[in-house]
Amino acid sequence: MNDFINTLNAFHFALLARDTAWGIACLIAILIFHGSAINHVYMRFERLTRKNLEAHQYNRVFFHFYVTFLFLALIHVLEILFWAIFIICLGIMANPVAAVLFAGSCYTTVGFESDTLINGWKSFAFFISLSGLFSLAWTTSIMIGMTTAYKNAWDQKYRHTSIY
Repeated sequence: MNDFINTLNAFHFALLARDTAWGIACLIAILIFHGSAINHVYMRFERLTRKNLEAHQYNRVFFHFYVTFLFLALIHVLEILFWAIFIICLGIMANPVAAVLFAGSCYTTVGFESDTLINGWKSFAFFISLSGLFSLAWTTSIMIGMTTAYKNAWDQKYRHTSIY
C-alpha cells in the first residue's frame, strides 16, 4: 500500500492536466480547420464534377480529381505545420525543423522521430497522433466519395468502347 501512495505522490497531476488542456485545445483547433478545409475542397470538387458530367467533359472530372487530391494532401501538411507552431509557441521545442519532424512523425503515427519533448509535455504527442488518426480517416472517407465520381465519369466516357 505504501508503494501505491508513494507512486501517486510522485505523479505530477498538475503537469498532466496542463498538457491535457493544451492538447485538447490544439486537437479541437486542428479538427475544426480540417473539417472546414476538406469540406470546402470536396464541395468544390462535387460542384465542378456535376457540371463537367452534364457537359460530357470527362477529362475535366479526372483533372479535378487529381487537383483535389493534391489539395487534400496539402491540408495535412498544413496541419503538421500548425502542430509544429503550437509546439514552438508553447515552448516545448525551440528548433522549428525538429518540431516539424516530431509533429509529422506523431501525426502520421509512423513514429520515425524519437520523443524529444521536454519533461511535463510527454503526453502531448498523444493528441498530435489523435488528430492525425481522425483527420486521415476523414480524408479517406472523402476520397472514397471522390473515387465514385471518378469511376462514374470513366464509365460514361468509355461506355461505348471495347475497353471492357
